[in-house]
Amino acid sequence: MSRWSGAAPAFFATLFTVTAAAAQVGRRPGIVDPNLATAEQLQKLPHLTPALAKEIRDGRPFLSMSELNQLLSKSLSADQRKELYGTMFIHVNLNTAPKDEILLIPGVGEKMLHEFEEYRPYRGLAQFRREIGKYVDAKELARLEGYVFVPIDLNTATDEEILSIPGIGSKMLHEFKEYRPYKSIEQFRREMGKYVPDKEVGRLERYVTVK
Repeated sequence: MSRWSGAAPAFFATLFTVTAAAAQVGRRPGIVDPNLATAEQLQKLPHLTPALAKEIRDGRPFLSMSELNQLLSKSLSADQRKELYGTMFIHVNLNTAPKDEILLIPGVGEKMLHEFEEYRPYRGLAQFRREIGKYVDAKELARLEGYVFVPIDLNTATDEEILSIPGIGSKMLHEFKEYRPYKSIEQFRREMGKYVPDKEVGRLERYVTVK
C-alpha cells in the first residue's frame, strides 16, 4: 500500500437522505482540502502564490484549521484569508473545535457560533442538519455542512462513513476494518502506523473515535 493515500423547508430530510445519510464528514464541491490538494489545485486558489502554496505542501498535514490559519496569517490579511477559505478549508470537529476555529468558517458570526455550540455533543451530521436547519435555508445548510465533521466510531462506522474521511480509499478502508474491534485510539495509531507516517496517522485520527 502507498504510504499516502431562516427555518428550513420540510423537505430537508429527503434532500439529504440518499446523498449524505451515512457521511459524517461534510462535502461541498469547490472546496479543496489543503492537506490533500495538488500543487496545481493550490496555485489556482485566491491569494496563494507558488511560494505560499509550497509552504502549505511542506507543512502539511495540518491537524486543525487553526494551525493552517496561523501559517497563512503571516502572509495574508484577514480579508484575503476569508476569501481563500471559501475555496480551501480543513473540516472542523463539531464537538471539540474552539470558538476561534469555528469563526474561521466563512459567513459564521457570533450568532451562528452560538447555535453550533448549543447542540453539542453532536451524534452525527443528521443532527447538525436538523438543528441548524432551524435557522438557515437548505442552500446555506448545505454550505455550512461542507466545513464540519462529527468523528466516526471505528468499531461501528459503515463503509460510507469511513469513506467520507478525506483521502480515504478502498485500501485504507480495508485497513480501518481489519483491526476491529479497536480497544483504544492508541491501538488505531499503532495499526495505522504500519501504513502511513505518524503525521498522517494524526490527520486520520481527527476523524475517528473509539466508544
